[in-house]
Amino acid sequence: MSLIVKWLLSAIAVMITAYLLPGVSVASFWAALVVAVILALFNAVLKPILVILTIPITILTFGLFLLVINAIIILMTDALIAGFAVSNFWWAIAFSLIMAVLGSLFNDIAERV
Repeated sequence: MSLIVKWLLSAIAVMITAYLLPGVSVASFWAALVVAVILALFNAVLKPILVILTIPITILTFGLFLLVINAIIILMTDALIAGFAVSNFWWAIAFSLIMAVLGSLFNDIAERV
């Protein structure tokens, strides 16, 4: 699947997640597309560094600290993009969980087509 299709599907997932969660808002599809691109870049560059730095606490929490890392990345994206807003840390965790489920579903559907 091409990179552009992945970003478009991720933008659709962002729009659906923002619709489902009252603590998350996206101004437009273009803002959702920018969110998808920025999240992809942060997950490719910043997340591995944070995971390595937090290995001890991740082991102590049986991997649950990875949810905190995802929430931090989402809140950083919120700070960068004007058309995207997440109310607080807990909405960022919920956003992360729903995005993971939708991303998995979209990826599975796209591979079957």
